[in-house]
Amino acid sequence: MSRIISYVGVAVIAVGVVALVLALGAPKASANGAVQPGLWDLSRWDVFNDLEVWRSLGRGALATLEMAGVAAVLALVLGVLFSFGRASDTAWIRVPTAVVLEFFRGMPVLLMMLFVLLVFSTGSFWAGVAALAVYNGAIIGEALRAGIKALPRGQREAGLAIGLTPIATRLRIEFPQAFRQMLPIIIAQLVVLLKDTSLAFVVGYSELLRSMRDLTNFFGNRYSFSFFFVVLVIYLAMNLSLSWLARRIARRSGSKPTH
Repeated sequence: MSRIISYVGVAVIAVGVVALVLALGAPKASANGAVQPGLWDLSRWDVFNDLEVWRSLGRGALATLEMAGVAAVLALVLGVLFSFGRASDTAWIRVPTAVVLEFFRGMPVLLMMLFVLLVFSTGSFWAGVAALAVYNGAIIGEALRAGIKALPRGQREAGLAIGLTPIATRLRIEFPQAFRQMLPIIIAQLVVLLKDTSLAFVVGYSELLRSMRDLTNFFGNRYSFSFFFVVLVIYLAMNLSLSWLARRIARRSGSKPTH
């Protein structure tokens, strides 16, 4: 029965997709009676014969990856520091870290970008990087803390028994296991970080979404859907590539990726 329901669901989705494609491709009459070509008409895609269009989209994609790469490295570093502070046995370290984590996790990324830009005058790139790093670092820190807490208690006791200090035990025994166990979750969060770079459009950073807007303004609204569709495909390609990398790393590390 469940298989039949699945087949029916897939068929309904397929019919819906076909109907949407046909509806988008159908010519439309404007208010003055003129007929506008459908969104799949070649006249709406001839702009991509211009090499400069692809160069502009390429620069936007590279700017997006640059921000995501720098923010990801900083988020991982902050995540490690947050996890150590949150799992500390000392209350005066653990409690303030917990407060800071909850504050950063509860603040919208866009609001954080605007705050960094307006208060510290860092420029659009570092405003985006700082906000993405802090927010995602807080999420990664909580994931690592959960991984450490999920380890058998004997791991820590064994480290202490052989003469390691609490910090050395955490660094050499607990943290590597927690990181490997939470790796799929961490990389999934990095996918979210990559998508959130589009928010930097608001603070004036020339990432992929801003490139789309600039091209639309230059060539006219006739090509707005075409640019949107191509940018959507580029974003999907980047995110799916990172997700594929996450699955490969998870298999190699012996962890199963989450769905």
